[in-house]
Amino acid sequence: MGASCDVKNKPVGVKELLRSWYFWKPVLGIFVGAIAGFAYYYFVGCKSGTCPINSNPYISTAWGGLLGYFLVSPCKSC
Repeated sequence: MGASCDVKNKPVGVKELLRSWYFWKPVLGIFVGAIAGFAYYYFVGCKSGTCPINSNPYISTAWGGLLGYFLVSPCKSC
């Protein structure tokens, strides 16, 4: 049980938060994941409409962003 969810040197103010990697890492993960989700829809997605995730670009992009966030979330041990 040595792992804790405390991040060292957490930003205190809004300006410090916006300049920190603590804020931009999840935002970047969401952005890259959303692009990957849309690319998956565009290149692989099913056109018939029977696949609920692959047939809609909005849902595919949202799932990609969500997975991107989970891959780079600030607290991996929780």
